[in-house]
Amino acid sequence: MPFNPDAVETVTVDSYGTLVDPSAAVDALDDHVEATDSISDVWRTKSIEYTMIGNFVDGYQPFYDMNRDALRYALAAHDVDLADDVVERILSVYHELEVFDDVTDGIGRLVDGGYPVYVVSNGNPEMLDSMVAHADIGGLIEDTVSAHEVETFKPDAEIYRHAAARTGTPIESIAHVAGPSFDIQGSMHAGMQGVRLDRTGEPWGTYGPEPDLTVGSFHEFADALGV
Repeated sequence: MPFNPDAVETVTVDSYGTLVDPSAAVDALDDHVEATDSISDVWRTKSIEYTMIGNFVDGYQPFYDMNRDALRYALAAHDVDLADDVVERILSVYHELEVFDDVTDGIGRLVDGGYPVYVVSNGNPEMLDSMVAHADIGGLIEDTVSAHEVETFKPDAEIYRHAAARTGTPIESIAHVAGPSFDIQGSMHAGMQGVRLDRTGEPWGTYGPEPDLTVGSFHEFADALGV
C-alpha cells in the first residue's frame, strides 16, 4: 500500500543503525583482532538469529546478553580467544554510539510538526537509556519501549502492539521507521505503516511486502509528512 501521511499520529523509530551508528563496535574489534569485518558480520548475524530463536523456544534474555553470546560465537568461529574483560570493553561501546547527522534536526522537525516520537527497540532499558543520553536526544524522544518489557524480540507482533499501547495510539496510526527488513515487515504485519530508512543503498530483499515508504534520512521522512 502507498504511504498515507494523513493516517499518522505517532512515529516510532528503531535504535541501532537508525538513530545511532553501530560501526564503532567494529572499530573496537580492530584493537584486538584481525579479520574484523568477517567477525563483525558473523556477530551481527548471530545476534539477530539468537533473538529470533529465543522468541520461538521461550529463551528470552536481555539483548545485551544475546549480543555477548553472539560476539563470543563470532570470535570462536574465527579461532579468536579474548579475555572476558576485553569482550566486555568491546560490548560497552554500545553505550557510547554516535548519533547520525540527520537525527537531531530531522526528528526535531517531526516533533515540531506535532508528532510524538518513541524509540521501539530490542535493546534492554539500560542500553536505551545510555543511547538516548549519549546521543543527547532526550528532549526529542517521548519515551523508549524495550523488548525487555514484554520479553520478546522483533519481529514478533507483540512488541509492536505493546508499543502502540504504551503510546496510546491506534496501531494503524503509527509509522515505524527502521532499517532492517525484518523490523519493517514486523511492524507492517502488526498493523503499522512501515518506513524504510535506507542509509546504505542496499537492495530490498526479495521476500515479503515492500515498505510503505522508503527514505534516505529523517529529513526525507519529515518531507513526506509535510512538516
